[in-house]
Amino acid sequence: MSRFTRVCALALLACLAITTRGELPYRGLCIAAPKSESLDRFIEFVETELAPRQLNLLVIRVDYNFEYTSHPELRSEDPLSLDHVDRLVEMGRRTGIRIIPQINLLGHQSWRSDLGNLLRVYPQFDETPHIPLPEDYQWPNEDGLHCKSYCPLHPEIHDVVFALVDELSEAFASDAFHAGMDEVFYIGDERCPRCGGKDKSELFAGEVTKLRNHLAESGRELWIWGDRLIDGVSTGIGLWEASENDTHRAIDMIPNDVVICDWHYERAEPTPSYFATKGFRVLACPWRKTQVGLDQKRQALAFRSQSNPTLAARHLGILHTYWSSAERFMDLYYGDVEASEESMGPIETLKAIFPKRALDAPQ
Repeated sequence: MSRFTRVCALALLACLAITTRGELPYRGLCIAAPKSESLDRFIEFVETELAPRQLNLLVIRVDYNFEYTSHPELRSEDPLSLDHVDRLVEMGRRTGIRIIPQINLLGHQSWRSDLGNLLRVYPQFDETPHIPLPEDYQWPNEDGLHCKSYCPLHPEIHDVVFALVDELSEAFASDAFHAGMDEVFYIGDERCPRCGGKDKSELFAGEVTKLRNHLAESGRELWIWGDRLIDGVSTGIGLWEASENDTHRAIDMIPNDVVICDWHYERAEPTPSYFATKGFRVLACPWRKTQVGLDQKRQALAFRSQSNPTLAARHLGILHTYWSSAERFMDLYYGDVEASEESMGPIETLKAIFPKRALDAPQ
């Protein structure tokens, strides 16, 4: 039996167990992959803290923190080995937690003044090679740049991307893959010889569809963040949690079996219902404001209880998010470091929306 087949069987058992875990099908956390030296601590943390909170989903942000054999030149320093990943997979099996690996694709190929591994090794994939990274991060800089993207129409990009996606998905024996795809501020740049002048919604939809179709060949789902599919102007949500660069029309151009992770951090925007009525399965994603997370949970429970069965089934629950290291999260959780009220926000939010008790109830 292959790694993938074994975990698919376990995922089925986990789905059967969901009915005993309250009214939200998924109670999840998106977190960075632990460093190799922290693996034992991370596994213990999941088993002793997250599993008792009835979490049944982990999206692990791996990116290049893995010993890729297809493209070893893209590995980060001290990457996780296949043996390390095997231990994470076994942890998921013991706890009934579905694990989905992530690599940020399309956008987020740089951050602040740091270039990511993909564009550092393959600069020819850069959508905006004419725009340098800022030496001192500020938003926006004089070029309006937040973070770089790769060119989705470069003829060699998917040879690399698909190899990474396949290798990581197989390592985790996962039935889904999270491609990120949030905060794509640069797409269809006018100076790109391939993308210049093309419809930005069509470009974004094309990349989503290409990734979805590739994953479907091996029976896997595509998960992405939802911000590029929301009109940031007409909704008033703005350019961070929604799109102001004309990618939002892609929502009507992509297959609706893509799972949407709908992150909103300042308010519990009602956009999960928007995605559900468009035919997508969706999870609401809080971060560091506890009241926002509780409001998103109430909204999810209300949607599932008050909608017809078809719509109700499309709201999959909550995927909490954390944007520093796994080690930092555990340090804060256990009180091992001095912390500000702001830095404790994600920890307190997790504890509030996923209390240690058997069943969910509206807070």
